[in-house]
Amino acid sequence: MLNIRPLPPGLAKKAVEELNEDPSRIPKDLEAIRQWLAKSPHIKARTDDQFLLAFLRGCKYSLERVKEKLDLFYSIRRAIPEVFAEREPSSARMREIMKLGVVLPLPNTETPDSPRIFLVRPGCYDAEKFAVLETWKVSTMIFEIMMREDDNLMVAGQIGVIDLADVTMTAFVQMTPAVIKRMTVIGQDSSPIRDKGTHFINTPPGFYQIFNIFKTFMTEKNKQRTQVHGDNVEKLFEKIPRRLFPTEYGGEAGSIASIIEYWERKIDEYTDYFIEEETEGYGTDEKKRPGKPKNAETLFGLEGSFRQLAFD
Repeated sequence: MLNIRPLPPGLAKKAVEELNEDPSRIPKDLEAIRQWLAKSPHIKARTDDQFLLAFLRGCKYSLERVKEKLDLFYSIRRAIPEVFAEREPSSARMREIMKLGVVLPLPNTETPDSPRIFLVRPGCYDAEKFAVLETWKVSTMIFEIMMREDDNLMVAGQIGVIDLADVTMTAFVQMTPAVIKRMTVIGQDSSPIRDKGTHFINTPPGFYQIFNIFKTFMTEKNKQRTQVHGDNVEKLFEKIPRRLFPTEYGGEAGSIASIIEYWERKIDEYTDYFIEEETEGYGTDEKKRPGKPKNAETLFGLEGSFRQLAFD
């Protein structure tokens, strides 16, 4: 018996029509992935049904894409330690970042089979105190929990709303091409989550200097799904109903503080999971990889080859 959560009818239909899901084939596909992992000496991966199913769905049941995605998912854990090392929920610094609510999954979707919406607020943290990649630690923890628990996310995909209100120049200066490349690999290349759209609001001066670098690393499909609304937040609400947003945005999703508190509790429930991620050594051992090893240089380009951006 598979340990997989059954989908509600609308998402089950979408999984068949959009992801090529055939419930009768899932056991065979899961076994094929496990056999491949068993023959891959460099990868130590989780192999439970729900986790591997997330990759099958995210790759539309292409086993070759699943292998590529899983390999990269675990390779970057060693290559980006500033994001994936020491994800201990009880540490004082982690608690501080969790309470900021830089990335917040909104509790409701437009319809029962619609994508999950994420509100991203880079302006809510002190860039003098935290590096942007450090704040992404909590984001990766949230996404890994949701890969296991959120069927809307894994079947229908995600929509990001990036609110750049109150972003400081210090935060912008942190966004070097090297950092942007890492963020893109984490969010786009190694993740089994399908991106269904990104909306930028409250964009400050200098935004396009950063945005144009992001675009160089984005797939053509993701470029076409990205919209910039500037200060015209009403344009956003024409695309995504206002009611889905927190009360601070005039919506009905509860306060930002209540959403942050929910995710603090949820991450705490997964404390053993995140401790186990380190103690069990999930990731890749590049010394055992057949062929050329993957490291920061091969994944992101030569370190130090980018200069910091200059802003007017």
